[in-house]
Amino acid sequence: MAAERMVVIGGDATGMSAASQARRLRKAEDLEVVAFERGPFSSYSACGIPYWVGGAVKERDALIARSPEEHRSRGIDLRMRTEAVELDLAGARVRVREGAGTERWEGYDHLVLATGAVPTRPPLPGVDAEGVHGVQTLDDGRRLLDALEQRIERGSGSGGEGARRAVVVGAGYIGVEMAEAFVQRGYEVTVLEKAEQPMSTLDPDMGRLVHEAMCSLGIETVLEAAVTEILTDEDGRARGVATEDTEYPADVVVLGLGVRPATELARAAELPLGTSGGLLTDLAMRVRGQENVWAGGDCVEVLNLVSGRAQHVPLGTHANKHGQVIGQNIGGGYATFPGVVGTAVSKVCDLEIARTGLLEAQASAVGLQYESVVIESTTRAGYYPGTRPIHVKMIAERRSGRLLGVQIVGRENAGKRVDIAAVALHAGMTVEQMTSLDLGYAPPFSPVWDPVLVAARKAAAAVRAG
Repeated sequence: MAAERMVVIGGDATGMSAASQARRLRKAEDLEVVAFERGPFSSYSACGIPYWVGGAVKERDALIARSPEEHRSRGIDLRMRTEAVELDLAGARVRVREGAGTERWEGYDHLVLATGAVPTRPPLPGVDAEGVHGVQTLDDGRRLLDALEQRIERGSGSGGEGARRAVVVGAGYIGVEMAEAFVQRGYEVTVLEKAEQPMSTLDPDMGRLVHEAMCSLGIETVLEAAVTEILTDEDGRARGVATEDTEYPADVVVLGLGVRPATELARAAELPLGTSGGLLTDLAMRVRGQENVWAGGDCVEVLNLVSGRAQHVPLGTHANKHGQVIGQNIGGGYATFPGVVGTAVSKVCDLEIARTGLLEAQASAVGLQYESVVIESTTRAGYYPGTRPIHVKMIAERRSGRLLGVQIVGRENAGKRVDIAAVALHAGMTVEQMTSLDLGYAPPFSPVWDPVLVAARKAAAAVRAG
């Protein structure tokens, strides 16, 4: 009996997790595993690129979890610099193009789409100029670092002799992380955001706290700044960024405008896509309407367990879990991915930013009535050295008191407290129930009442009063 053939498109988190899990569960004579990756790297942490650029991570290879050679040594036929260009679902085959331009068809019994996401790049004049960078891949990070070194060697700065200026377009997760990276490298940093607040993943009142903190850190953060053009010099290099109101000089420009699902192949094959353009799957991560096509990672939409709606959540944590589920199912087992609650955490310098669950606008959009509260506390006992401020916002469903969401903005030891709320959301807890959680306490770690529990008490009181 001939071995089944598993073909994976994409050599990063989802794709290689799926391939590795299936390989562990099934013998080589039963299942052939082939993976195609159009780039030069496999299994790397894109989330770590800002910290490599900023110098916290010293070497590129520290971000690579497993090299192509390591995957091959484990029985996975990983073919680098090979791009999938067409899907023939009826014929169960994929047309691939190798680096030299040679094309051929590859058949499959199981197809895994792990094509990831691509950065949003607006059609602005000058956006393709030298000195304008994204930070999606390791190659992007290397090009940016090389450009910074070359700029130092030339000894020129747009802000005058010795001055070095960076402009970051977009104040989402990547934007604020890249702002930190440039601060660490000694740059004067301007962040331009077209919205009324940084971090649109927070409610406006919490976003204002981030804005105030970024400005206090010396990061010029300009809101409602719609970029109209990347300005260039006589050599075609970026020299600044223009908005509708003014111009900002720059030695380097970074685009931090988020990503969209890379689903062009799937769209051409008429596979089902959601409102964000991400692939739609069932709980087993099988593409809807397909028996032998699977998908996961940044190219899919997933169920939000709080709102009950599908959304695009491009995070490596979910991508790896999707791969494990897919590999388990192809390997003969059974697994599902039930959904997410929307947990994320980031930082800019010593400011930590976290959220989970729904924002107020998201709760309203699905017809939920809610109460919301904000508390200010400290990360440690008030008398303990090094205590820092923390703001916690909590949203609870009116009458039932079911927790709907939590947002945190604070200093050291603030961000990871969001995990308490993430677990409570998964468990379907009410804010009243949360007030009785048995959390760890000692003065170096928390006040007697942890800030999350203080917010839960206030939210429970608001629910009772409402």
